[in-house]
Amino acid sequence: MNTHKRERSPAGFGPEAIRDISGALNALVADFFALYLKTKNFHWHVSGPHFRDYHLLLDEHGDQLFATTDAIAERVRKAGGTTLRSIGHIGRLQRVKDNDADYVTPLDMLAELREDNTRLAQRMRETHGVCEEHGDVATTSLLEVWIDEAERRAWFLSEATRPAETATPR
Repeated sequence: MNTHKRERSPAGFGPEAIRDISGALNALVADFFALYLKTKNFHWHVSGPHFRDYHLLLDEHGDQLFATTDAIAERVRKAGGTTLRSIGHIGRLQRVKDNDADYVTPLDMLAELREDNTRLAQRMRETHGVCEEHGDVATTSLLEVWIDEAERRAWFLSEATRPAETATPR
């Protein structure tokens, strides 16, 4: 067993930065996995007159969330940390609440995902601050893109749940 502990990361971070950056990013990996699974759950179970539109939207969102998990986990490794190892580890770190209900209305699904994406963007802003504090410009740059993606998902979900009579007039 290798018990060697790194003093510095491949990116040049010291032990405190490795701990802080890895901790913040691992919580995000867990949140992304949890939101991915919730999004796919709703994708699989959505029904109603807007089925096709919602089904495709949630599939697109799920793909984006899943793709981001690998990039975040790789940043943890580049920073010098280790990342998640199991579903149990995700469960211990995730801040996204599961939804195991037998039935959720389509509009409630979209509203819940909108709120989850909004909170995820806020958590990424907090992580951005941690990374910025330690001079991790590569991760802060990536987080800015991921924040924009979360805000875009929240925007699409918000627009999809808005009643037609409150839509912005031309």
